[in-house]
Amino acid sequence: MADLEVTEPVENEQQFWHALNGILSTPCPTPESLDDALRSWLELVATGRDRYLDDEDDIATCSQQLRVSSIFSQNADYVRTQIIYSLLQEDEYGPLHVISNFLLLDGRADEETFRCMVNEGCFLRLLELIKSCGDHDGRLHRLLLELMYEMSRIEKLPHQDLAQVDDEFVIYLFQLIEAFSDDVDDPYHYAVIRVLLVMNEQYMVASASEAVDPTGPVTHITNRVVKVLSLHGPYFRTFGENIILLLNRATETSLQLIILKLLYLLFTTKATYEYFYTNDLRVLLDVIIRNLLDLPVEMNTLRHTYLRVLAPLLSHTQLSQPPHYKRDQILSLLEILRGSGSVHFLPPEPTTLRLVDRVANTPWLVDDEAILRPVSMGSLTEAQSGSTVSVIANVHEKPGIETPSRKSNLARELRHEQEDAEDTVGSIIGSPAHDTPETTATNPLASNATEGSKAPGRRKPSPPPARRLRAQKSLPIVPKHRHGVPVSPPPPPTPTRTTEDSTCAQGDRDGVAVASSSSPTAVSVAEAVSGDGKVSGLVAKKQPPKLPPPRRGKLRAVNSMSTLHLVTEPLPQTGSTPAA
Repeated sequence: MADLEVTEPVENEQQFWHALNGILSTPCPTPESLDDALRSWLELVATGRDRYLDDEDDIATCSQQLRVSSIFSQNADYVRTQIIYSLLQEDEYGPLHVISNFLLLDGRADEETFRCMVNEGCFLRLLELIKSCGDHDGRLHRLLLELMYEMSRIEKLPHQDLAQVDDEFVIYLFQLIEAFSDDVDDPYHYAVIRVLLVMNEQYMVASASEAVDPTGPVTHITNRVVKVLSLHGPYFRTFGENIILLLNRATETSLQLIILKLLYLLFTTKATYEYFYTNDLRVLLDVIIRNLLDLPVEMNTLRHTYLRVLAPLLSHTQLSQPPHYKRDQILSLLEILRGSGSVHFLPPEPTTLRLVDRVANTPWLVDDEAILRPVSMGSLTEAQSGSTVSVIANVHEKPGIETPSRKSNLARELRHEQEDAEDTVGSIIGSPAHDTPETTATNPLASNATEGSKAPGRRKPSPPPARRLRAQKSLPIVPKHRHGVPVSPPPPPTPTRTTEDSTCAQGDRDGVAVASSSSPTAVSVAEAVSGDGKVSGLVAKKQPPKLPPPRRGKLRAVNSMSTLHLVTEPLPQTGSTPAA
């Protein structure tokens, strides 16, 4: 497949997709015709990579069209093998990009592709291509990193392949993380970080295999990732910051596990106790506390791994120095994991209790050091502790599985309950309602309908829900009084002439001079007061207030009572002259 020949010239994007469909729809009855079709597909997509396929999704579309075509469906193993061989032999970046894209897409759909790649020695080929194309083709470089990550986390690498990784390659990956990222889709170099994480997991698996099978060949492999961080950790702090950020955002269980595996090695290796900044350790502690509280009951494997990392984190890092960070929250977390005070749930399993006790025996978490239990991490056997490298290395989870959450499960249950309640209310509204006594008495047709619904052979309405629905509140009653004054329409006005005469006559009999009808004050008073002393509909004009009584000091200063008699005398009429 290295010899490519152009079959049809392609001048625009429409012709490109038309030519691609023509190649994939051609029948291939013989192996020679199948090879020709694969060669034409690879040549066409590699030629259009820099012209019409600017986005990675466009190349993935070409790979997907090959997977769904009759060429692949009828000859899947042969096509897969031919493309893997092309990866081992091809040197041009264009065809290598197309080949890598197809293998990545096909491997995510069928893990057998990645196992075939490991068996055919593709790891060393990817190692060589990643070193060479980093400065020449950024798109291919990132795709090769993703392909190495996906392939390495599916299948265990052979010892001879893993031994070919040197310190220079690992330092090169760490330097990429420290450099500025010009990729808007990967600003934190997550593709490079995931490769380092999966390589650390491969080293741990290899070490665990040596411990389990001592009769095998002695091929000790040094963990290059931990070695570089032990020797040059201060120069690669960005990697530590980014893996904490990645753990904080990770929802895939397998990704959380490989991060926790590296953290465990860093917190149990003396040279890397203080690799992280103190603030980063506090953020990591917050993430661990949150995730432990959010894990469901059935996620015991992930919970045990978090607890195995939490113990050395609190004992060996800067968090062991005062001021101690979130001591009360940690103690509360341990009580919750023990199941203290909870009688409604099953007690936790023995492994969880043992790991919780190990964390609780951290010296700065215990008030009295005399009550420390003898469960130091270095004094337990492998079967008792369950926290050795071999135990953590053998913890795996299938890629792509999301970690369940207590909060998401609770929200899902509440949503289901709300939907069930809405369905129940809808069935009640749609079913025939029970007639009230008033309706039965006034509407005989309704009673007949009710009796007919009880007849045999008809479907009975659904029963009401067990939970009583809240009745609709009635509107408040409008008050009939406003500030103590009854709110009612005013009565019609009464005649004012008689009222005026009677008022003037009554005033003459009492010795009070009443103003004439021409006075506006008298007219308003006459209109406001009727003959029988009741207030009419017309409101009287507001009179000015009376003079206030004199103060006591002024009353004592008055020697004559004549001034007091003047106050009690009637006021003169308007326009009259006071008598001398």
